[in-house]
Amino acid sequence: MSFATQEGTFAYAKRFPKFSKDFFTPVNELFVSSVGIGSFRPEPYKEENYVFSIKDVIVAAVENGANMIDTAINYRYQMSEREIGEALKELFEKGYGREELILASKAGFIPLDFPFPKDPYAWIDEEMIKKGLCTKDEVIIDQHCIAPKFLEWSLEQSLKNLGVDTLDIFFLHNPEMQLGHVPYETVLERIEAAFELFERKVAEGKIKSYGIASWNTFLYEEGNMEYLSLLDVVKIAQKVGGDNHHFKYLQLPYNLGKTAAYDYTNQKGPDGRYYTTLQIARGFGIATIASSPLLQMNLFKRPFSKEVTDLLGLPEVTDIHNALQFSRSAAGVVSTVFGAIFTDHVEENMLLGHFPKVKAENYQKIFGF
Repeated sequence: MSFATQEGTFAYAKRFPKFSKDFFTPVNELFVSSVGIGSFRPEPYKEENYVFSIKDVIVAAVENGANMIDTAINYRYQMSEREIGEALKELFEKGYGREELILASKAGFIPLDFPFPKDPYAWIDEEMIKKGLCTKDEVIIDQHCIAPKFLEWSLEQSLKNLGVDTLDIFFLHNPEMQLGHVPYETVLERIEAAFELFERKVAEGKIKSYGIASWNTFLYEEGNMEYLSLLDVVKIAQKVGGDNHHFKYLQLPYNLGKTAAYDYTNQKGPDGRYYTTLQIARGFGIATIASSPLLQMNLFKRPFSKEVTDLLGLPEVTDIHNALQFSRSAAGVVSTVFGAIFTDHVEENMLLGHFPKVKAENYQKIFGF
């Protein structure tokens, strides 16, 4: 099987009988680990990002209970995808099946290639514009493009990098990058063209579902230059894919320092009322994957308060465990993905699987501090 299945992901969950019953979340006919492994590293041009490989980290994550693997073609100039591909090959040799693992990647940012080209502008001209993947006007500030031909190329390159035939989730990556450079309606038109491509790729078996991975676009106040209405985006999905469209996921940051997805009512629903992003996504049947649960380690400049950690319900653990517990326990979050470069960090973080999520009544009390 070339993609994740209900039977495969359930079989994977059964590999971990000592885990809490709520560690795997049933969503879109899959059983998704509530903690997953990511592959983002900030400032990819720094040489220090290439003196290690994340292959062993990915293997360790899967062996310790994470079947959600998240990446993007531009992460570390395609190296993250390639190293995940190496990890998958090793995992398959060890007896894990492709149908057990949920693979998500993203397209939208210009990935360039490793080693970093001496002239990235020439790379864009030679590899994108002259090859007809986009026009110059469709490239935003020399780093972002959601022209359909470029997205199609990105998908094919991601499949090659990962060594698989199908992605379970294909994210349109930060479409808000376009806002402020072209009008809002033009961005919606570009999203529509992207979604038309994605529905075709579902029909071709190249992807199983798609979504939008963003930073602040669904979290800002309505009217902000980088704001997108989820209602507008869902209408596009319904237009191009009908009632059975495959727009099934959001990815956005959610952590103790960035809680807007849970507690800020900024998204207008079909009834004219306003909801939080997590609420409206659930209403549309869209599952949310939380990114940046550790806020790139910026959450740990001082210890968490005892009042908060008591409500999170874990025994004597690190604040990293507490941060992951907070992020994965919000209603509507199906998985929260963290990054790592050391396998022992992965093994330690995955101990969270032995403990239940925060009870709903306790979770709400956290917001009183």
